[in-house]
Amino acid sequence: MDAIHIGIRSCFAELAKDVQTKFGIKLTTVGAMGISGMMHGYLPFDRDGNQLAEFRTWRNTITGQAAEILSKEFGFNIPQRWSIAHLYQAILNEESHVAELTYLTTLAGYIHWQLTGKKVMGVGEASGMFPIDSEALDYDAAMLEKFDALIAKYGFAWTARSVLPKVLTAGQAAGALTQAGSTFLDGLLSAGIPFCPPEGDAGTGMTATNAVAPRTGNVSAGTSIFAMVVLEKPLSKVYQEIDSVPLTQRP
Repeated sequence: MDAIHIGIRSCFAELAKDVQTKFGIKLTTVGAMGISGMMHGYLPFDRDGNQLAEFRTWRNTITGQAAEILSKEFGFNIPQRWSIAHLYQAILNEESHVAELTYLTTLAGYIHWQLTGKKVMGVGEASGMFPIDSEALDYDAAMLEKFDALIAKYGFAWTARSVLPKVLTAGQAAGALTQAGSTFLDGLLSAGIPFCPPEGDAGTGMTATNAVAPRTGNVSAGTSIFAMVVLEKPLSKVYQEIDSVPLTQRP
């Protein structure tokens, strides 16, 4: 977590320095901001904002048992890296911190929360936490019920929806930089800057390459290599090799 904090502060400090050097302007405000980060993973917090477990990234493929059970229960492919797989695996492992859980998010969601105070998530990033209903553009209600039924015997005080970030679509307001958020960035920016919903690297790449219409796609090559392809209709069945991500946005 220290590396995350130091990294974003140093990154923004370098940006401000670059603007000062190139344009002779002290960067104190911008028109709008947004956070993009690695998708999926597991960042759990209690009611006081204390981190409950180490940051488990998309590369921590330790959730085989949970992913298999959830995929069968939902009739929907749940990859090992998805947040809900990490959560259910922690439950199956009888990790004590799960009882104290009040908020579960990803890296982008965490930084957005620190800067704005808002526990929200862009629909693309949210689709790597829990399956999304492409019509409602929200977590799939039936699958939420199935998950809650699956864990009912543990007697937790929370439900799946209560601990997941609120889902927002592109164009919706997602808060503004708070004074605490400004302090988080070492006071380099003034409070009040509006934010868009935080998103993951996959959706960001699609937007950057304009691969958003049916029969278009793009390839991302970085810490992983994958293709994002926009389909004309839903898949006919579950494929473990394919992640289903909703693309449609509300008008």
